[in-house]
Amino acid sequence: MPRFSDTSLQNSKPSVERKKRIKDAKNIKRTIDPAALEMLDYTSENNIITAFDRWSAQQPQCAFGYQGICCRICFAGPCRIKGDEGPGSMGICGARDYTIVARNAIRMMAGGCSAHSDHGRELVEVLYHMSLGKAPDYEIRDPDKLHRVAKKIGLETEGKTDLELAKEVALAAFEDFGRHTSDKCRFLEANLCEKRIKKYEETDVFPRAIDREVVEVMHRTHVGVDADPVNIIFGGIKCSLADLTGEQISTDISDILFGTPKPVMSEANLGVLDPDKVNIIVHGHNPVLSQMVVDTAREMEEEAKAAGANGIQLSGICCTGNEVLMRNGVPIATSYMAQELAIATGAVDVMVVDVQCIMPGLRSVAECFHTKLVTTMSISKIPGAYHFAFEDSKAKESAEAVIRLAIEAFKERKESGRPVQVPKFKNKLMAGFSLEALMDLFAAINPDNPIKVLTDAIDNGEILGVCALAGCNNLEAVYEKNHTEIIKELAKNNVFMVGTGCVMQAAA
Repeated sequence: MPRFSDTSLQNSKPSVERKKRIKDAKNIKRTIDPAALEMLDYTSENNIITAFDRWSAQQPQCAFGYQGICCRICFAGPCRIKGDEGPGSMGICGARDYTIVARNAIRMMAGGCSAHSDHGRELVEVLYHMSLGKAPDYEIRDPDKLHRVAKKIGLETEGKTDLELAKEVALAAFEDFGRHTSDKCRFLEANLCEKRIKKYEETDVFPRAIDREVVEVMHRTHVGVDADPVNIIFGGIKCSLADLTGEQISTDISDILFGTPKPVMSEANLGVLDPDKVNIIVHGHNPVLSQMVVDTAREMEEEAKAAGANGIQLSGICCTGNEVLMRNGVPIATSYMAQELAIATGAVDVMVVDVQCIMPGLRSVAECFHTKLVTTMSISKIPGAYHFAFEDSKAKESAEAVIRLAIEAFKERKESGRPVQVPKFKNKLMAGFSLEALMDLFAAINPDNPIKVLTDAIDNGEILGVCALAGCNNLEAVYEKNHTEIIKELAKNNVFMVGTGCVMQAAA
């Protein structure tokens, strides 16, 4: 393992000073999205506070936090680095800026790993309970994917029913969360080439179990433990690879339970909301309830029409939105930073949320309208919101309750006569390009070795590289501009792109 020895790096600073990077900080209209711009005019006129207002009010933000040189890990602090030399250049314990920055960075990595992977754990629990007959509303929608995953992680598939195999896959996934030996994470190893496995072994970053690596990060960054920034960062890399394990589990189990995505046409932006329908937005990251809402809504169309609606309009925000988009064609309403603007249209009857990327500020905006905000997970509640506790043993019942609440809210909206403000902006899109879907496309050209279509294009210079785009948007930059500018520049330079998350909602 390399160790930190170059003390000349101890005064490293961000490449651009924050005050030079942030332009026009008091202007809340920090977006290129025409629907968001229209809604920001509306929220300003009606004194509705959103993330755009709060971001502006926070300026200038803490310079110590921006540089990562404040530490509140132990009770001797909080400490912040005040100078390049002398006692003020260290925390009370003697930690230098490079140690503090590294510790803060990998604690954020551990937070991301825990969130992404806990999402995967929820899916594994549903698969396991379904295999035992305890989650009757779920089924195996892609048995071929189940068998491929089982074989890939080394399970014997011959002579086993789908339910038996589902149980074994679930148990193997559970082991990747809490293994007590030093064996490698199975779902990660099964998806890596030999050279990559060897590299991770040589650098001691191959994760043993997801929960174990998160705990190790919290331990090594505790007071009086690891102070070598290189060693700390390599610990963060190991935790990040545990995160990748959880993401692989999430993807595989989602496809098994809900079907592997295929190309599908849909629409995006706030114009997908329909004032004459019951509008339900699913928001968050976990598809176990949102997929059930989609399935159940189809069965309750007549109930909505009996209440005077033209039907039920589903739409999504963030990764839950992407899940139901790529499997069902459910349109995208907006992305992370503009989630409050969706409620501000006055057309949303229910926003049902699960975990991650859900702003507490949603409740304050919902209070200005008839909109019902519904939380569903025990670890993710918002004061003043409705809470429908989700249990996989009665998932359909929970979905029906959410939809009936939305129908009642629709009637309340219509009876109030309050006008809605739905921007007309929406765009056509095509989504659903899973790995399997891409291989099917390439197989139309080279059925014997589909991936060679891509590698040959790289070898002969037709394509200059492959880029995966992922992640959220942020008001540190103009909302949606960075994502779209990067995408356009990569396309101009013949880079093959795949993507997920809010970056792709920006592209839409």
